[in-house]
Amino acid sequence: MKGKILLVVGLGIGYVLGTRAGREQYDKMKAAAQRFWNDPRVQKQVDNAQDFVKDKAPDVAEFVADGAKTVVSKIAGTNSTSTTSKSAARKSAATKSAASKSSASKSSTSK
Repeated sequence: MKGKILLVVGLGIGYVLGTRAGREQYDKMKAAAQRFWNDPRVQKQVDNAQDFVKDKAPDVAEFVADGAKTVVSKIAGTNSTSTTSKSAARKSAATKSAASKSSASKSSTSK
């Protein structure tokens, strides 16, 4: 159904843009579109769609917020773990370096 509607809209746009009939044909198509849009059956479906969106909006917002919190916590957890690991590795390397310098200076002073 969606594909058929898009096809009709595309054909209408192509006709308007490609026609040499001028403003008269454009005005006819515009009037037909307005009659369609203002039809009570179409407006009833528009109202149904609006009501559906209004009902589901809080649920969607909550779902998106929960998903965002999950992503942020995963990113924050990954970065803090890797940062902590990097910091620990640097401290360990600095301690080993200092220890080796200390033992090297002790062995050269004891000779």
